[in-house]
Amino acid sequence: MTIEAAPLPIERPTPFDPPEEYRKLREDQPISRLAMPDGSLGWLVTSYEHVRFVMADPRFSSRPENITDPMRVIPPDQKFEVPKGMFISMDPPDHGRYRKLLTGQFTVRRMRALEPRIHQMVVDHLDAMQEAGDSGDLVAEFALPIPSLVICELLGVPYEDREEFQHRSHRLLRVDLPIDEIRKAADGIREFMGRLVAGKRAEPGDDMLSGLFESDPTLTDDEVAEMGLLLLIAGHETTANMLGLGTFLLLQNPDQLAKLREDPSLLNGAVEELLRYLSVVQFGTRRGVLEDVEVGGHQFRKGETVICSLAAANRDPARFDNPEILDITRTHSTHVAFGHGVHQCLGQQLSRVEMQIAFRELFDRFPNLRLAVEPDQVKLRKMSVVYGADSLPVAW
Repeated sequence: MTIEAAPLPIERPTPFDPPEEYRKLREDQPISRLAMPDGSLGWLVTSYEHVRFVMADPRFSSRPENITDPMRVIPPDQKFEVPKGMFISMDPPDHGRYRKLLTGQFTVRRMRALEPRIHQMVVDHLDAMQEAGDSGDLVAEFALPIPSLVICELLGVPYEDREEFQHRSHRLLRVDLPIDEIRKAADGIREFMGRLVAGKRAEPGDDMLSGLFESDPTLTDDEVAEMGLLLLIAGHETTANMLGLGTFLLLQNPDQLAKLREDPSLLNGAVEELLRYLSVVQFGTRRGVLEDVEVGGHQFRKGETVICSLAAANRDPARFDNPEILDITRTHSTHVAFGHGVHQCLGQQLSRVEMQIAFRELFDRFPNLRLAVEPDQVKLRKMSVVYGADSLPVAW
């Protein structure tokens, strides 16, 4: 029997936990009907096993025209067409063509080679924080600038332009703004990338955008701009919010932070545990059903929409022991914070390197780091595709 459909849950019991409804659904009905804003019915998947199945199966599409938005009604005349190059919203084989051009840019070896430069960026920002006084906003002064600077250097984006793309990408990921405002933000950031790419075409440099033209001379400026746009947004939004929210979480769990300080060898595992526990990509990963398929005893019909909750999957007790407990010493099973299947996050190794260096240096530099406000005063990004803290006032 299928439980009566409910809309996508939003309210969180704490700043760090997914909505309580996910736990109840995962226990009672891991595949449940979902009421969509337009009156149609979709599916919500909350178990680790079934989330991985849907995200790896080619019968489920990432193309927006095959997906109903679970957060708002989008009139047909306002739906976005997928531009060439925006491969996150494509299915194979188109998706594979673009992704392959970038795979060699994000190898573990190359990301490790970036460590000295990332370390210097982190140290420079910590120096600036320390020189400015004994308190500050960790998001504005550290968590956001570090990944923004890294992705700017990789793409060849002038760092002085960061405020423009940060502002526009922040609005682009909001789910509570009118569609025309989202479109305006998208148009603005596309114009920004278009100007940048045209310059790379005319005067190539030692950066990823220039490298794309070299890898495939048939690529158009628009295709490279879309690929760059995706990397620019994904390259700073998720890591920045993991740094801010992860610091907030560790400050609220001093026993875990003490273990990390006492044994630095726990750092890599701690990063994986923070990724699992926080799962900052909220509201689920969306897929459209391309043909009738049975999943976990339920018949998904062609044309329906499936929402895979990464946060729920990463708290599944069938996969993780005591999943509601933050444990940086956990021996990890594979989490899905970076997704799964052909769309698994291309820049995950870069994100790991940035977090490992940033957390290590932050807690080494400021052994007395603490919140400068009450926890309930921390402003959170509740209505953004990428969850996190808008600001994190701290003292040291």
